[in-house]
Amino acid sequence: MAVTDTDALGSGRVLSLDTLVRLSRTARAPDAPRRLTVPEGMTTPLGCDAVAVPAHLGPRLLPRLPRVGCVYADPTYWWWIVPADSDYALCWPLPAHYSTGAVLPAAPSPALTLVHRPQGTIPYTPPIPLYLALCRVMGATPTWSRPFPA
Repeated sequence: MAVTDTDALGSGRVLSLDTLVRLSRTARAPDAPRRLTVPEGMTTPLGCDAVAVPAHLGPRLLPRLPRVGCVYADPTYWWWIVPADSDYALCWPLPAHYSTGAVLPAAPSPALTLVHRPQGTIPYTPPIPLYLALCRVMGATPTWSRPFPA
C-alpha cells in the first residue's frame, strides 16, 4: 500500500506504509527522561530515586538529618537522592514529590546545582529520617501515626 503526499507545489511523492509507520513512531517518540546523576566516583548499589521538596524547606531540613547524601537544588526544588523504593509504605507529604528513578519533570527547568555531597561513595540520604524531618517541618503527621477509620 502506498500513499501520495502532495506538498505545497503540487508535486506528489509516494510514501510506503513502512515509511508512514516509521514517521508516526518518530513523531510520538518521547524524549529520553532527564534524570539526576550522582557525582563521579559514587555508586548506587540500592538503585536511585529522589525526593523533591520546595526550595524554601531545604535549608530547614539539612540540620535535622543525621546523614545527608547528595542534594541538588534549583530555584524551585531541592532534590534528595534516596535508595530505590523509598516510597514503599510511605506517603510523602505534599508538596513534596517522590520521583522513581530520580526522573526530573518534563518541563524545562534551570540547571541543578549540587548543594551537598557526602564523603565516601554512597549518595543516599536515609529515607526515614528525611521523611520524619519533612513531616516535622511541614506540620504533617507521618502516615503510620494517623488513626485508621473503624
